[in-house]
Amino acid sequence: MKPLMVCDQKLSDQFSFNRISDKLVKTINYIKQLSNQRFQKQQEQQCSHQQRNQLPQISLSDIQDEQLNNQFVDKITFFMQSSIENQVKFNKECLNQQLEMQSAQQLLDNEKEKIKTKKLEEKIKAKDLQLEQKNKEIQSQQKLINELKNQSIKNIKEKKKLEETIRAKDLQLQSQNLQIQQLKQIQTQQPIIQSSSQLILKPFTYNIIHNNSIRQNDWCYAIAINKDCSIVLAGCNSEIKVFEFKQEVLKKTQLLIEHQDDVNTLIFMNKSNHFISGSDDKSIIIWSMNQSNQWICQQKLNGHNNSIYCLVLNNNTEDLIISGSRDKTIKFWKKQNQWLCQQTITDHTNNVLGLSLNQQQNKVISCGDDKQILIIEQSQQDSKWIVIQKIMVETYGYRICFINDNLFTFQPFGIEQMHVYEMNNNNNQYLKTKDILGKGGYDSFLFPQQHIKSKYLLVNKIGKYVNLIRTNDNCEFKTEQYIEFKSSAIYGCMSDDAQYLITWDNGSYEIQIRKYNEI
Repeated sequence: MKPLMVCDQKLSDQFSFNRISDKLVKTINYIKQLSNQRFQKQQEQQCSHQQRNQLPQISLSDIQDEQLNNQFVDKITFFMQSSIENQVKFNKECLNQQLEMQSAQQLLDNEKEKIKTKKLEEKIKAKDLQLEQKNKEIQSQQKLINELKNQSIKNIKEKKKLEETIRAKDLQLQSQNLQIQQLKQIQTQQPIIQSSSQLILKPFTYNIIHNNSIRQNDWCYAIAINKDCSIVLAGCNSEIKVFEFKQEVLKKTQLLIEHQDDVNTLIFMNKSNHFISGSDDKSIIIWSMNQSNQWICQQKLNGHNNSIYCLVLNNNTEDLIISGSRDKTIKFWKKQNQWLCQQTITDHTNNVLGLSLNQQQNKVISCGDDKQILIIEQSQQDSKWIVIQKIMVETYGYRICFINDNLFTFQPFGIEQMHVYEMNNNNNQYLKTKDILGKGGYDSFLFPQQHIKSKYLLVNKIGKYVNLIRTNDNCEFKTEQYIEFKSSAIYGCMSDDAQYLITWDNGSYEIQIRKYNEI
């Protein structure tokens, strides 16, 4: 690029010279103009003298001087024009030289760019080859991994089949041992069992008291009866209606409007004059009766993030509430001065719809929409509740209930069979041992299973039927009555003494009372 800089300097000098030349040309033209004016004036004077014949002739010397001046001006003009033409020619040559050098530089740059592009393409090609080789290696490794994985899965399946076979054999052996033990017990305690069986298996029926049904147009998702059957609660949408139950007649005495959404569950505290409600508004309310015999909100428990579907209470001390929610959690509320959340179980992966507490009050079972049953036990060391067993089921269910400490029932959704689970004494695990046939069909949730121990009676809703099942000391089940409704949307409760079954359904839109009668 240095020759271009020299040429640029020459051009700059030449442009300065051109400016000077322009000034000289202007000066010469001005002198020439003055000379012409002078000569013209002399001619005019001469002409004027000739006309008048009085003026003297112009001297020859003046004319010659003027001519010399004109010749000098012409020479300078010619010289200047020649210089300018030469300079223009030089400038053109310089410009052409610059253009040629720029063209050569552009060609050189283009050639360099081609070389760079070629080198870059070669590098990219080399990288592509490396990547292709790496991909081949990865594919080869992945193929090997898949083969190992498939072999591992095959081994696991074979191991699982073997374990299932062993488990089935163990169950068969356990069942045989259980049958042997039961036969021995029957042989040694035959008179006692016969007497007990005659008492327990006595047939019964529940008959509706037609004249005492009351119209209830609002949906009623929860019903509760207190211990002496003097008060009945009905959760009607977001309201709780309080009825006096006297001489088998319901009379509304109070309307509670503390909840903001549907009331799903109601339970009485039998030792204290309280009851508990759970709602879609995510809250649990502890209700107490004031001195005016009016129910008031004593405390509101907030902690769940979604609807409350089920509640259980420890009946011994009434200082523990267990709640199941649509937020997939089970919460344990402990009473000190106030009710506080003591612990939360998060093992469920979907709605928690059923809870039951055993007779010893140290085990809780739960079910929900995630096809699993949780067995939760209270630790003797720190009183914490721990999930000790998870039972996976084929069909989720809404209802679950302890019959005794070693046996519970579970109702799968839409299946006309109730599953029975018993404790295996060898490993302290619950196993399904039998199915109890029932009547039902498409089902709805709420209306929990209820076991009335004093009557050896289990209430189990399936679809549009309420199944009333007898139990006995031998863990045998016999369905005594199927109560059919017009719809599967049935909600209700049985009194603790099994004397009354009170229900609401959207086929009749009535709160109906049925009474126990032995046949």
